[in-house]
Amino acid sequence: MNIKRTNRISEEVRKIVSELILNGLKDPRINNTMTTVTKVEVTRDLSYAKIYISVLGNEEEKLDTIKGLNSAKGFIRKEIGNSIDLRYSPEPIFYLDESIEEGIRMSKLIDEINKNDATKDIGNE
Repeated sequence: MNIKRTNRISEEVRKIVSELILNGLKDPRINNTMTTVTKVEVTRDLSYAKIYISVLGNEEEKLDTIKGLNSAKGFIRKEIGNSIDLRYSPEPIFYLDESIEEGIRMSKLIDEINKNDATKDIGNE
């Protein structure tokens, strides 16, 4: 299958799932305000959609959100099928993506190092 088509379908699935997380899912385990779809990879045969989810919060909130999304797989797949005109709608597979939190942690470490360097420079003068 054409790579461009697969990428377009991945982007459409990302939009649909993001909208569902924000407005369509009523599961109390899903933290709507702090959950983001970071990336979607649809397989070449369009049978599976790997959906990477970032959740800001503690480990329990992250696991609860993934459990809630996994329990709503059927509904999410049906909504993807209703929104995108495909012969078969891809089965969603959810993965926890901690890249945003890792980026925040790295940024804090860099800021801390810069602050320490600034205080050392002032002390050496």
